[in-house]
Amino acid sequence: MILKAFKEKSNRKYVNKLLAERKPSVNNSKVKTVAVLLNANEFHEFEVFRVYFKELGLTSPKHKIVAFTMDDKLEHNQWNAHYSPKDFGWNGKIKNQDLQSFIDEPFDMLICFFKNPVLQLNQITAISKANFKVGISNEDERLYDLIIDVELKNINIFKQELKKYLNILKKL
Repeated sequence: MILKAFKEKSNRKYVNKLLAERKPSVNNSKVKTVAVLLNANEFHEFEVFRVYFKELGLTSPKHKIVAFTMDDKLEHNQWNAHYSPKDFGWNGKIKNQDLQSFIDEPFDMLICFFKNPVLQLNQITAISKANFKVGISNEDERLYDLIIDVELKNINIFKQELKKYLNILKKL
């Protein structure tokens, strides 16, 4: 139990270091590839995002929807992949090769659709090579380039607002 607390502290320190060094460098390129990061304990209607991408005219086969769950034993085929705390090591190390490749993929936009602060989700967001990061939680504003503060159940409001801001920023 004590080791778990030390591990969490080392990862939190790593995330804070990354966020302190982060320099937002959003470019003017159009959004073509999108990744969605969900907390499976909060939201599990992944298909909403696939339909939304089609509505926006984003048809790249590289779109990816991944979920994080606190339950190591969850077996789910709905998402492209799912991860749990066992996939994270000390000092920001990622143990899962698929998760590491997700983080290293330079998506045009990363949508972080979770409200509750979970260290591992913040870590994925902070490490991600995505160009434009969108979130719905204003728990730590350093994580995102755009925050649309809505409740999880208001997915339609989120979709409308995201489309509006992507058009304003000339990303669509």
